[in-house]
Amino acid sequence: MHDQATLGFIARHNLWTPQQQAAADAIAERVRAGEFTTVRVSVADPQGKLRGKTTLPKTFLSTLTNGLDFSSAQYNFDSGENIAFNPFTTGGSLDMAEMEGFPDLVLVPDPLTFRELPWAPGTGWVLGDMYFNDGTPVPFDARHKLKQVVADLESEGLHYVAGLEVEFYLTRVVDPKLAPADSGALGMPPAPPVVETIGKGYAYQSEVQMDAIDDFLTVVADYADKLGMPLRTMEDELGPGQLEFTFDVLGALEAADTMTLFRSMIKQVSARMGLHATFMTRPGLPGFCASGWHLHQSVSDRDGINLFPAAAGSDDLLSPLGRHFVGGLLEHASAASVFTTPSINGYHRRRPYSLAPDRATWGHDNRAAMCRVQGGPGDPTSHIENRIGEPTANPYLYLGCQIAAGLDGIRRELDPGPVEADPYSATDRPKLPVTLMEAVDELKRSEFFRQTFGNIFVDWLLGLKASEIGRFLEAEPDWEHNPDVVTEWEHREYFTKY
Repeated sequence: MHDQATLGFIARHNLWTPQQQAAADAIAERVRAGEFTTVRVSVADPQGKLRGKTTLPKTFLSTLTNGLDFSSAQYNFDSGENIAFNPFTTGGSLDMAEMEGFPDLVLVPDPLTFRELPWAPGTGWVLGDMYFNDGTPVPFDARHKLKQVVADLESEGLHYVAGLEVEFYLTRVVDPKLAPADSGALGMPPAPPVVETIGKGYAYQSEVQMDAIDDFLTVVADYADKLGMPLRTMEDELGPGQLEFTFDVLGALEAADTMTLFRSMIKQVSARMGLHATFMTRPGLPGFCASGWHLHQSVSDRDGINLFPAAAGSDDLLSPLGRHFVGGLLEHASAASVFTTPSINGYHRRRPYSLAPDRATWGHDNRAAMCRVQGGPGDPTSHIENRIGEPTANPYLYLGCQIAAGLDGIRRELDPGPVEADPYSATDRPKLPVTLMEAVDELKRSEFFRQTFGNIFVDWLLGLKASEIGRFLEAEPDWEHNPDVVTEWEHREYFTKY
């Protein structure tokens, strides 16, 4: 039996399961055998982007025992690295003594996420969770929040699975804009690169277009396989260089981790090839239409049996449990908008007749509905595709709000009402927020999400969004005169980093 004083941080606070400890032991053997020159230890920031430190083998072995010291600064930054909360005030502007003065936190790696990065031979990578020095979870770490709602769902004997369907743009860099004057500052992102398209647009699912970038697609497919990502398909979308990738189903945490690493992989690999990839919803470039992130989801029992299909021969599209899950998604759709569509730019999707939803609706295989039911009575693959999200969304919050809302629908037996044949004309259905400002107001009033994620978390997130919105309104005071135009501020804010 170990003396508590001699145990490392992770063991002392019992932060790993036996499965994680066994995985860590196996990783340590590989590190000691000299398989890795460096290991990147990463964490998803409030926007879902990866931040991390590159460790040498000896340091990483220590990290597997004690975690890694890591600055809390990311929790003070909004979408453009503006300091939204002054850390040098009492409580760090967050009424939390633990956040005063940009203190160090402890980043604890999750050994189950460990990979070798195929584009950087000899480089290991692991994703982690943030803790205070007393071993308590940092309440602003969205990965913790997702794990909490997953545990709540599983306490009911239910298991959630998700299939990712995400769109993004691939462009060719003409001028990377690397002059010192273009480097940006806190609250002022770097000047976006000057780019050209990789091909003509509006040739939906063109095989010729895909062949033109076969070198990129082949490399990405190979890397995804090596990383254990269940990539299914890659296709050409509407805009010039707009691509859609789909993935087979995964558990909630695995799906969120996959999306986080996938976005980072795409940006890193494209940069190495002289390309620029962006998950910004609608870049401020001529002819570029909006991208989306559609989330396919269903719930199964402990034996893995899908609980969404209606009985064979039924007149219903979904089982009662499936209908209640949809009812919860519709009930909380507006309040969840900050989680599903967190950027100013993302609301360019919220337009009627745009292949994106503008109201909280559901329908059968109808791409105008928010919740599109795929499958039917007796079909064991029946599931919901929620089409509300944007590609920049934080994966842990997007999936977390879906699970929480759906579970609330199940517990309260919420009825989603009849399916809509013409969702854009369903004026009896609630209209979704069409700006981030409206979405913030909805979340501010949501007692449900305050109970789900906690007041501290919700108020902190609202503070980050207030900073982002404030900078936008200061830079673009006349934006409402032509709300369909992507502003210069939006392009600079999101095109490079997202």
